[in-house]
Amino acid sequence: MWPRKIRQGLALLPLALVVTCDAPESRTPEPRHHHVRVGPAAPRPAIIGRSVWHADEKAVREKPAYTGAVEMVFLHHTNHSNTYDCRTDVPGMLRSMQEHHIQDMGWNDLGYNFVVDRCGNIYEGRAGGVDRPVRGAHAKGFNGRSLGIAALGHFGSGQEVPPAMLRSIAAVTAWKLPRGVDPEGRVRMVSNNDESRFPKGKPAELRVISGHRDEYETQCPGEALYEQIPRLRQMVARLRKK
Repeated sequence: MWPRKIRQGLALLPLALVVTCDAPESRTPEPRHHHVRVGPAAPRPAIIGRSVWHADEKAVREKPAYTGAVEMVFLHHTNHSNTYDCRTDVPGMLRSMQEHHIQDMGWNDLGYNFVVDRCGNIYEGRAGGVDRPVRGAHAKGFNGRSLGIAALGHFGSGQEVPPAMLRSIAAVTAWKLPRGVDPEGRVRMVSNNDESRFPKGKPAELRVISGHRDEYETQCPGEALYEQIPRLRQMVARLRKK
């Protein structure tokens, strides 16, 4: 059950579900993987900072942690209703998620690195600098050297994935993946948590752009969005060739 303050913050929206698609934080040191040449392979898209959605910086438990170059991306959905107003509702939705992640889940901050709304607006998620490899809390066992991007809404079977949302997810992914990382390729990661699909310490070969369900027992990011991942990989590859 969400605390009364959070329920009040979401009162404007009919939520399809109140749980978000998250994964707990882990302080287990991440194993070192192959080195990649760091540097943007695509232009930085417009990103709406935390100050604009009025993130509660005083509530953040600890300073940001950094994990080295990003090697892969996990795609999520937040399970909110898709009928929100991008201009008036989204800041409150982000604040409520941040409060839930900190107070109810016991995490340092909002779990995702970026959140993208249905209008294609890209929001800074977890604090630490959008241009830095900030460790999130979004992929149990694989939070290190990965990026968590959440699509704001619910994208189960039969739901439409807005084109603007998909384009913006592609844009921020193309920018954040360093040169030398193939968005249509695979990457070898090592799980640091037995609760993922892969036992702790076991190597896992994952797609560079994966859905949350690829590493954890969940329906996230929803069937409709998951089906768009092959197209998303192609979009990212094209953006990095321009």
